[in-house]
Amino acid sequence: IARISLVSSHPEVYDPCDDSFALVDALLAERNKLAEHRPLICLEIGCGSGYVLTSLALILGNEGHHALHMATDINPHALTTTGETVEAHGCFAEVLNADIAAGLEKRLSRSVDVIVVNPPYVPTPEEEVGRRGIASAWAGGESGRSVIDRILTAADELLSDRGWLYMVTLAANNPTELCMEMRKKGFGSRIVLQRFTEEESLQVIKFWRDPDIQGELSARNDRGNGLIPTFNPFSFWKRGNRNV
Repeated sequence: IARISLVSSHPEVYDPCDDSFALVDALLAERNKLAEHRPLICLEIGCGSGYVLTSLALILGNEGHHALHMATDINPHALTTTGETVEAHGCFAEVLNADIAAGLEKRLSRSVDVIVVNPPYVPTPEEEVGRRGIASAWAGGESGRSVIDRILTAADELLSDRGWLYMVTLAANNPTELCMEMRKKGFGSRIVLQRFTEEESLQVIKFWRDPDIQGELSARNDRGNGLIPTFNPFSFWKRGNRNV
């Protein structure tokens, strides 16, 4: 994974911390699955220092697979730090100044195989959301969901049929509700990693398009019944596709 000593920094860019380490540890736990998945396009939304994106590139590279790596961030300083971090590790990524994935919808529509995101999840006053500089890395609005909900909508547009999304969430974000909302769109989900720090309880959730769920939704729509069955996102495996 990326070496902290080679990770670039800037006063207005979020440095790798517990949540960044949790996301990379989740990717390490999934390294064999990622190698078998052989993603063609990988995207980090909100790349910050570039620690997570670079780690993903190295994990795949060490397994003998090289994908097209892309990253976005609303903070222009993050583009510089990510570029420097990626280059310092001998990797390459296309880094774009964008709010989530604005401007990439057509170019990447249903074509991204892996999305990683450590979103601004901290509950804050709504007026703090979207501010420039380092505040954009954590200000999540009410329940910390303002940006997360927009990212999930974008992920639905960007992920390929076999695409995977790895997202860091906080207990205050109500991860069970997030999973239920994505299930309504045909996505399966499971908690890849849970971590408790002195200040917060973190979960890394993996989402994927699930044919079984999509079939259930289609059948219910055909019967005119919009009810979605309950499920437990904290179970290690859900019924259906056990390869994710």
